[in-house]
Amino acid sequence: MQEAVSRTATVVALWRATESSRAATTRLFEDPFAPAFLSWRFRWAFYLSRLPVVGAGLPWSLIDGHWSGARGTVVVRTRYIDDLLGAALRRGVDQVVILGAGFDCRAYRIRGIERTRVFEVDHPMTQVKKQNVLRRRLGALPPHVAMISIDFNTHTLDTVMPGSGYRREAQTFVICEGVTHYLSAGAVDTLWRYVARNAAVGSQMVFTYIHRAALDGSVPFAGAERTLAAVRRAGEPYTFGFDPAELPQYLAARDLMLIEDVGARTYRERYRLPLGRGQEPLAEFQRAAVVEVAGERQGLSSPSAAQPGTGADAR
Repeated sequence: MQEAVSRTATVVALWRATESSRAATTRLFEDPFAPAFLSWRFRWAFYLSRLPVVGAGLPWSLIDGHWSGARGTVVVRTRYIDDLLGAALRRGVDQVVILGAGFDCRAYRIRGIERTRVFEVDHPMTQVKKQNVLRRRLGALPPHVAMISIDFNTHTLDTVMPGSGYRREAQTFVICEGVTHYLSAGAVDTLWRYVARNAAVGSQMVFTYIHRAALDGSVPFAGAERTLAAVRRAGEPYTFGFDPAELPQYLAARDLMLIEDVGARTYRERYRLPLGRGQEPLAEFQRAAVVEVAGERQGLSSPSAAQPGTGADAR
């Protein structure tokens, strides 16, 4: 079972657990569920990371040597998406869809989310592991959450969402974190078109992506080669990326409007520097974007949280 579960999902759980163990004055978020998803090796690394002196170097020198800047980016993007989700809940969004949910526990830790309907969509093997952990922690899966099984490279949302309780006419917030990296161009296209056609106008989606230049080597991003090699060894290679300069046009062709496109510079200025953590490494080739459903219904009003833009850091 452990081999069938996404290895990168387990690594992300380790990074979220470690960030959550920081002092309240310096941590970006708190995820009390993350440690429960760790295998014994990662539980040991987590334990070591909390020890004085030892935790400052040993486990992270082993992991970050192959995933340069990824840990910092994963934890800061977790906070970024938490903030967007919180804003969507305050606007009164009706439902939340988490694509490739992995061990994401926002459905159980974000205040107010229990008043919405949450759909966690992911590979069935990862979901089995997650359900087992949640039952041990919570006793049962909360009634506001529905888990839907899918392999994004072989199936599409229109084959699994009908009958789940998902409502096309409802205001929806979609989270697609750490998913596009592993898909084909065709699978990403199908995914985006489904969101545009099956969510109410004004619904929003946040997704993370890899800068295409890191994949083809046309731009020398620090740490990119080591990270690409690490995910290949894990059996989960990066296969797809976007060029930020082309993203607005790509989205517009699929009836989606770009609201914000951010990367390491924005993460650092918005989250790291205020906590005195500006020197911690971030992966410059990992980015996130917020889009809004527009399409043929553009003339109608929408509850945008921000104006269209490309963010502060274009690279």
